[in-house]
Amino acid sequence: MPTANGGRTNPLRDPRDKRLPRIAGPCGLVIFGVTGDLSRKKLMPAIYDLANRGLLPPGFALTGFARRDWATEDFGQVVYDAVREHARTPFRQEVWDRLAEGLRFVQGSFDDDAAFDELERTVRELDEVRGTGGNHAFYLSIPPSAFPVVCKQLARSGLSGSYEDTWRRVVIEKPFGHDLESAKELNAIVNEVFPEDSVFRIDHYLGKETVQNVLALRFANQLFEPIWNANYVDHVQITMAEDIGLGGRAGYYDGIGAARDVIQNHLLQLLAFTAMEEPTSFSSDELRAEKTKVLKAVKLAQPLDETTARGQYEGGWQGGEEVPGLKEEEGFNPESTTETFAAITCEVENRRWAGVPFYLRTGKRLGRRVTEIAVIFKRAPHLPFDATMTEELGQNAMVIRVQPDEGATIRFGSKVPGNQMEVRDVTMDFGYGNAFTESSPEAYERLILDVLLGEPSLFPVNEEVERSWEILDPVLEHWASLPQGPDGYPAGSWGPDSSAEMLARTGRQWRRP
Repeated sequence: MPTANGGRTNPLRDPRDKRLPRIAGPCGLVIFGVTGDLSRKKLMPAIYDLANRGLLPPGFALTGFARRDWATEDFGQVVYDAVREHARTPFRQEVWDRLAEGLRFVQGSFDDDAAFDELERTVRELDEVRGTGGNHAFYLSIPPSAFPVVCKQLARSGLSGSYEDTWRRVVIEKPFGHDLESAKELNAIVNEVFPEDSVFRIDHYLGKETVQNVLALRFANQLFEPIWNANYVDHVQITMAEDIGLGGRAGYYDGIGAARDVIQNHLLQLLAFTAMEEPTSFSSDELRAEKTKVLKAVKLAQPLDETTARGQYEGGWQGGEEVPGLKEEEGFNPESTTETFAAITCEVENRRWAGVPFYLRTGKRLGRRVTEIAVIFKRAPHLPFDATMTEELGQNAMVIRVQPDEGATIRFGSKVPGNQMEVRDVTMDFGYGNAFTESSPEAYERLILDVLLGEPSLFPVNEEVERSWEILDPVLEHWASLPQGPDGYPAGSWGPDSSAEMLARTGRQWRRP
C-alpha cells in the first residue's frame, strides 16, 4: 500500500504490529469551498477528530481558499467554531493549539491567477515551516461546473505537479456528472491534470463502518457466504430513506432528483459491495476490480414502465408536524418533474445472482431516516407443519443497517412458547454501539485519512462512475419521455403506490424498515 510520505515506510508505525493505527505522514490539505456547509459541518470537524486521535502528523497544515475577505485569524475562528459545534471527539486545548499553528487562508476567486500564485507560495512556505514535505491534497468542495477552472489553475501554478518522492492528490465531491456524457467529460478534465491514481472521488457512504462491514460479514465468516447466492436468496432490497424535505436546497435539487443524487452513486455502490465476488486480497486494485466486474454485470429489469417508479412528496403530517409538499417549497418550480422518490429494479447477470432481483429505492419525506441492505431468502422448500402453525412466519432475512442504528439483524422462525407448535419470526441483533467500546468514526474521518495515506480502496474510479451512469441513464431517458410527471405520495409515507405495485407484480413487497 502506498504510504503518505511518498512510498517510504512511515517512521511513526512499526510494520511488525498490524494493529497499530494508520498515521498519516507529513502532509497538508487545501480546501476549496471552505465557506460551505460541508466544510463547516463535516470536513473541519473530521480533521480535528483525526488530530485528536493522533492520526495526523504534528506538522499537519490546513489551508482554506475562498473569496471571503478573511485573514488567517478569521479563518482560524471559523474552524474553531465548527470544531466546537460539530466535532465527534472531546475538545482538547492542546490538540487545537497544535492544529491552529498549521492554519492558513488565501483569498481569491477561481479565475484569479494571482490568488493561485499566492496559494502556491503558501504551500511552499508550509513545506518549510510545518515540514509538510511537498505532500498536499486539494479538496474540491465546489460545484462540478467549477472543476475545469480550478484544475487548470492548479496546473498553471504548478500546484498539481509532484516531484521525486512527494505527492499531490485531488479530492472530488459528488455529483460526478449529470449523465454518462458529462461524467466522461469531467473525468477527462480532471485526468488531464491529475493521473487517475491521484484522483479520489468521495462517496461518504463508503466511509461508513457498516458498509465496510458488508465485506467482513461475507468474507470473514463461513456462516453467510455459502448461502449468498441465487440458490438461497429470493431478492435484495437496498433502501436509503430520508424524513426531511428539500428545505433550502430546492434550487440545487431541481433538475437533479433522487435517482441522480443517490442511486447513481450510493445505492449502486452498496449493490456492488453486496453482490461482488470475493477479491483475491483486500488491496485497493483487487477490491475495485471486483466492484467494477459486478457493475458490468448489472442490467435494468424490463420493461421500465413496470420495473421503475418515481414520485414527488406532497404535504402532510410527519413527526406530529404539518409539512409542505414539494411544490410548496420555497424556490421550487411548481411545474418541475424532478422526482424526490426513485425506485429501480436491477438484475446481475452472472452465475451467483441469475434470477435474483435487486430493488433500489430512495426518497425524501419518507417514514423515517434509514439506510439498509436487506437480503431476503427464499422460503424453505418444505415445511412439515400445518398451515396454521406458520401463518405468521415470513421469509428469513439478513438486514445490514447502515444508518442510523449501525449494525445487522437476522430474521428467522422460532417456536412460540406454549403447548402447541406455533412458529413466528424472531430476530438476532448486532449493534455497533453495544458490541464495541470505541465509537465509530465519522465517514469523512476515514475517507480524509485514506486520502492522506494514499489508500484508494473506498473511492470509485473512472470506470465505476461511468458504468453507474450507463446503468441509470436509460431510466432517466425513459422518465423524461413520459407525458405524465412523477406520482404524488403523502409526506411520512413510504413512497407512491407505483413503488408498491412494482414489487407486487412479482408477489413481493417492500420491507418496512
